[in-house]
Amino acid sequence: MEYRRAAIPAVAGGLMVTLLLWWAGASAEALRLEGANDVLGFAAVADLHRWLLPWAYDPSGTAGGYVDGTGASRYLDLHHTAIQIRFAAVFVLYTAGALLLVRRLPAEPGRRTWAALLALWAWGLVAATVAVTVSAPWLIAAGGHGSYRFLPQLASASSAGRQIAVPVALVTAAWTVFVARLALKDTEPQPRENVPARPAVLAATAGTAVVSISLIVLSYHSNAASLQTAFTGNGRFGEPGDLLRQWLLLGAWSGPAGAPLGDWLLYRLGDVLLLAVVWCTLRWLPGLLTRVSVPAMAAGGVCATVLGLLAAQFLRMAQDGTGTSAGLLYVASGLGEGVTAALLWGALAGVAATVTLRAAGGRTASPAV
Repeated sequence: MEYRRAAIPAVAGGLMVTLLLWWAGASAEALRLEGANDVLGFAAVADLHRWLLPWAYDPSGTAGGYVDGTGASRYLDLHHTAIQIRFAAVFVLYTAGALLLVRRLPAEPGRRTWAALLALWAWGLVAATVAVTVSAPWLIAAGGHGSYRFLPQLASASSAGRQIAVPVALVTAAWTVFVARLALKDTEPQPRENVPARPAVLAATAGTAVVSISLIVLSYHSNAASLQTAFTGNGRFGEPGDLLRQWLLLGAWSGPAGAPLGDWLLYRLGDVLLLAVVWCTLRWLPGLLTRVSVPAMAAGGVCATVLGLLAAQFLRMAQDGTGTSAGLLYVASGLGEGVTAALLWGALAGVAATVTLRAAGGRTASPAV
């Protein structure tokens, strides 16, 4: 797909995700209206406010830590700068990723449409998460105590706002695919790579093995604890443990100590589902792309890992919500976890799959598009 055609849906999607997240942040004030607690309940209002506040332009008078507003004006500009950087980063990151995905994975009728929709959904969540991380230092400084435990603060701030990004990214993906279908109207079908089955299987297995390093080895509780406590010291950058956990761990698990083996195995189905989604996506992706390249496969690996995380999290939502009185918002609080780690390990998985595919002679020449 030509760049000029791919740029139209990419920019349209970037504008959509930015506007939706801005609207979500602006809606946080509505939760303070009289009667909101009576209609939604105190717990639901608190959860929604926590999800929406990272995208709110107005800090609600708490900038600088002064609840009464005294002295807060010194940090108000920093807060506004942080939110402006956040929205600008969302637009740029989503547009850049969507341009690559729409060009290499055009939303043509059939499997490509669904593949593009899922890939763009995952990429929207990635763009929102990275945008929050990029703008977090300004937001920390706006709190008035940026020199205290900076890296743990950065880890905490970069994980905010991910729950609301999940539905926003899905709506944006549907809009981007719709615009892409319009841009592809009256054009010839895009070519596909001819990838034999055996090299594709080997490539998918290699990529899944990379993801499993994080999910199985590093995420085991003793290894994760060692990773978090290995780097201790003094000073502002002496505590990177929380940040390393976010960028290296796709999950957390331990042995079935104190729990029935059947319940433990049932809960581990989420990890199995994650790896299955990654393997199937990497198996099918080379045959759907117009051209197998390292950037396209790396982006595909990231999207595959994020989709696997979402599938595992939806499964655990169903498990946690069965037979309990917890509300939907409570069981959905884990949505979007692990996206920063998925960005790292998914990209490595895509690169490993590409190298394996080429080493196995798994692609034939096709015209560049």
